[in-house]
Amino acid sequence: MNSKYRQLFNANLTVDKYKNFIDDFTSDFDYAVTFRIGESPFFIPIELKEQLLEGCQQVIDFIKRDDFRSITDRALELNRKVPNEDNHTTFLAIDFGICEEDGEIVPKLIEVQGFPSLFNFQQNLSQKFISHYPFLSELTPFLSGLTSETYLKLIEDVICNNHPKENVILLEIEPEKQNTKIDFYYCHRDIGIPVVCVTELYQKGKQLFYKNDKSEEILVKRIYNRVIFDELDLRTDLKLNFDFSSDVDVEWAGHPNWFFRISKFILPYLKGKYFIETTLLSDLKEIPADLENYVLKPLFSFSGSGVIFHVKREDIEAVKEKDLYILQKKVNYKPVIQSPDGKVKAEVRILAVWKKEAESPTFVTNLVRLSRGEMIGVKFNKDKDWVGGTVGMFEK
Repeated sequence: MNSKYRQLFNANLTVDKYKNFIDDFTSDFDYAVTFRIGESPFFIPIELKEQLLEGCQQVIDFIKRDDFRSITDRALELNRKVPNEDNHTTFLAIDFGICEEDGEIVPKLIEVQGFPSLFNFQQNLSQKFISHYPFLSELTPFLSGLTSETYLKLIEDVICNNHPKENVILLEIEPEKQNTKIDFYYCHRDIGIPVVCVTELYQKGKQLFYKNDKSEEILVKRIYNRVIFDELDLRTDLKLNFDFSSDVDVEWAGHPNWFFRISKFILPYLKGKYFIETTLLSDLKEIPADLENYVLKPLFSFSGSGVIFHVKREDIEAVKEKDLYILQKKVNYKPVIQSPDGKVKAEVRILAVWKKEAESPTFVTNLVRLSRGEMIGVKFNKDKDWVGGTVGMFEK
């Protein structure tokens, strides 16, 4: 899509260069990343960048509606509600498939999450691409005029909100076992906050504490929340020493309620050029005859779990809680990235942060996933090259 940089990059790429690139990550923490990193950035042309940001702004306009909370209260009723919800989400991850419609390239909204993504990993990924391919310094992965330095400062401000670093924790379920733990490593290194397992957090009255590596009791004032309740509910083996539903004296960098409010739950409400026909199963008047053109998705699952790509009538009829599933029209992902042996599909996730007193979120960077398979995702791309996670690079 950006032929100058695509040709330049492909001419410079070798098997050894890719290996050295991956080894660079491993050397940072003596840890091999457990998800696949794509060989190349996605060179995003100005027109597509403008479309992506226009689509994001339309999502944000909906989120800022006066009736947004009343519309999405049902999402909390269907899941759980955590006290002390703030006025708006802290994080936004807005996913667009790069598709073809009427012969034109157009981004289509696939998913939106009021939840943090790989903010620290993406920063390091882009800098390593530039380190290994110096001509990429002419481009930027950042948005809103940010640089590497101002980006990190903004992420730190949003996560810590001026609290001492030891009183701010990244909270996760057994973080050392998570596929995304490389992001936690970079967060700890670049921002300086501890990474704490949910089992290590404990409650005294209305306060939460953890013990540091010297076994000293430390008060928690702010939580950078990475816990997915979907996963937590399945982990009945874990013994928690606090209750998410408790009214505790703590701030949230990413209040858990926004994970449910800003989710697939809002997709049926979004109409327009960048949005896909989406229907809540409980609102479905009749099952479409052309089910091969639809995908069935649970509202609140994470990382694609529970999605049925080849939907049958009996799949829909078997769903008991129909207000927890959507039927979404399939879109035509257009292979747009030229690899050495054919073109590759892409999905772009625009990442935004929303400072506590700000009127609107700030677009900061992006995450890209490459695919040769039927869908974006690991199980559709096993044993393939030019697939996996990467970053989009924009002209400055």
